[in-house]
Amino acid sequence: MSASKTPPRQASIAIIGAGDYIGAAIARRFAAGGYLVVCGRRNAEKLEPLVNEITAVGGRAIGRKCDTRVEADVVDFLDAANAAAPLEAVIFNVGGNVNFPILETTERVFRKVWEMACYGGFLTGREAARHLLAHGRGSIIFTGATASMRGGNGFAAFASAKFGLRAIAQSMARELGPKNIHVAHLVIDAGVDTAWVRERIAARGTPERLEPGHLVDPASIAEVYWQLHHQPRDAWTHELDIRPSVENW
Repeated sequence: MSASKTPPRQASIAIIGAGDYIGAAIARRFAAGGYLVVCGRRNAEKLEPLVNEITAVGGRAIGRKCDTRVEADVVDFLDAANAAAPLEAVIFNVGGNVNFPILETTERVFRKVWEMACYGGFLTGREAARHLLAHGRGSIIFTGATASMRGGNGFAAFASAKFGLRAIAQSMARELGPKNIHVAHLVIDAGVDTAWVRERIAARGTPERLEPGHLVDPASIAEVYWQLHHQPRDAWTHELDIRPSVENW
């Protein structure tokens, strides 16, 4: 159903880390469901094509700058989203996926990845909870990765940040669940079908990884976020892992 045929909801969702693939797909899915979608990323001008795309089909979307490493940015971003329409869900979708051998992992790299993927998740979760508790309901969903579950060769910085984000999500779920706030952690254990991933696969010379079904479609991921948000309170999922049928795990 297109956004133009869906009655608008008097509620917003906020996406911090509304990039060109997963974040954009989530925005499209919730806009098609009638929500006002408030999208945030460090370079706000990059959100203009997505906002225009959504509004062109009758949806509602706003793009705003938000650097998750800056507390004031996160506070202001979620305050503005809630002021535009009462927040119903907040999605933290910041990546930080880098690969460095341990001897080449500088203090700056480690700190920056941690700030983006872990500290930013804490700030987002805290401020999301402040708004949703005032409304008495809502969802907070964190995007995880394979690195949330195990550290890989060259991924000390990324895995430690994602491990930490997972711990934040678990702690928040235990604290906020009884208060009617659904906190979920989605482990994306797969290559996502993006230009960057395709370039890396081509560079490795593994063309079979580009065949249909080997990479996960961002729209398929977005559908999982939609389903998590709409789960009934008596059957909430906290952690869910998704991967293509051919993925090794």
